Amino acid sequence: MSTTIGKIFDLTVKKFPNKPAIYDVRKNVRYTYQEWSEQVNRLANALLKEGVKKGDRVSTFMFNTEELGTALFACSKIGAVFNPINFRLTQEEVAYILSDATPKVVIFERALEPVIEAIAGRFDKTAFWFIDENKPDYAASYQEKLTEASTEDKKIEVKESDIYAFIYTSGTTGRPKGVMHTHRNMVDQSVLCIAAEKLEVNDIGLVTAPMFHCAELHCAFIPRVHVGASNVILHQFNPKAILQLFEQEKITKLFAAPTMWNMLLQEDLTQYNLFSLKLGLYGAAPMAPSLVNKLHDRLGISLIQAYGMTEMGPAITFLSENDQLRKAGSAGQAALSHDIRIVRTREDGPSDPDDRVQVGETGEIIVQGPCMMLGYFNPDDATEKAMYKGWYHSGDIGYMDEEGYLYVNDRVDDMIISGGENIYPREVEDLLHAHPSVLDVAVVGQPDDRWGETVTAFIVKKNPVITEQELDEYCKNSDQLANYKRPRKYVFCESLPRNASGKIQKFVLRKQLEELLSPDSSK
Repeated sequence: MSTTIGKIFDLTVKKFPNKPAIYDVRKNVRYTYQEWSEQVNRLANALLKEGVKKGDRVSTFMFNTEELGTALFACSKIGAVFNPINFRLTQEEVAYILSDATPKVVIFERALEPVIEAIAGRFDKTAFWFIDENKPDYAASYQEKLTEASTEDKKIEVKESDIYAFIYTSGTTGRPKGVMHTHRNMVDQSVLCIAAEKLEVNDIGLVTAPMFHCAELHCAFIPRVHVGASNVILHQFNPKAILQLFEQEKITKLFAAPTMWNMLLQEDLTQYNLFSLKLGLYGAAPMAPSLVNKLHDRLGISLIQAYGMTEMGPAITFLSENDQLRKAGSAGQAALSHDIRIVRTREDGPSDPDDRVQVGETGEIIVQGPCMMLGYFNPDDATEKAMYKGWYHSGDIGYMDEEGYLYVNDRVDDMIISGGENIYPREVEDLLHAHPSVLDVAVVGQPDDRWGETVTAFIVKKNPVITEQELDEYCKNSDQLANYKRPRKYVFCESLPRNASGKIQKFVLRKQLEELLSPDSSK
């Protein structure tokens, strides 16, 4: 029997037909697993009627919705390739992905209709399906397609080696690339997440991070379905709505990026009954130790960190609850069946997997494991470079301690070199994040004629009266930061630019800094 995403869905339906499966808060729609299975089969048959064949792509362009989850499993059952698109992208960025992936069908919603309306005319071989009422003229009604379709399960043969999805990278440094994952890749990812998170059939998970991103999709949503747990879907991130749902739906598990957890802590938590919440999973970006402590103190929940990247499914390490304080700042140990190495970086090509550094020495993080991508779609030479000698080269810089715990310093491209010394922005960010008047922080290098680069910190204030001088004194007086690593410039801003996974887009900050320093700048 092939192990596929569609198969694990069917097995869960068989075991728990009458158990609550999914609740879409926006539409106030609830399905048991049997009811949801009927929707999945209807969509699968509607796609087949549209001419979608095994290997054809089906794209979704939506916020968090039941329809996105239904499309995932419908595609999986008929062998179509699922392609969820980032709802934050501009029309040209979406057009690029549609041109690259060439989907047969695009399923989208009203909130994003202006983007699709602007580009739909360029794709005359693509059918556009609209999930809401009063569809635009160029689109078909998703609901009508499902109403007209059968609930029959067509039992199309799908192999575990078949491609399950194209998940496009977040594009922090350039054009996004379509990461190809097989069914077996992501079933294995689901299993290791179930084990790490101790997921059980009675768990109720809240989906609030973007479902199009593999962190929510593969580390939370699919694993819950795999074990027969329930998913509550919130259309968009909203701290107050999340806290209300904790109480109303008795949520037990939540995945969120550190910035999202931080936003929850800004609310008055005494107004809500949060007794049901047992575990918080975080990832997509490092969490400052000070924030870990605040979550423990104010929410009283267990925490598990996952670190990884789209190309690996994403999770490659987990930091367990018992290690949150003992190993604060670490990304954890290698996930089940994964092997991680720290190797010396090279300027003339990919790092050599055999050129390992010593324990405690920094280098590039490379990894092997069962969840590694098949490769990039339309890759040029990108796949060969990324998977040099059978290892995925992450482009992240880090080190291993003597117990095998991974510490992620930064991206290779984000490292600052000042006076010949390497400065990893994260250690500066962690110190500044612990200041009581700092809500959020990001550090980048500023070109300098004398030193090559100096450190600039972008600060989101919690206290509006905080000054550059006060922060500078704070860094000077700290015994955690060498003087050459101290920021020489502070830029105060309303928010930091982040991609959908919660990662700070430092190339945007570098561009903003360049504009600020330009002689023509009026700022």
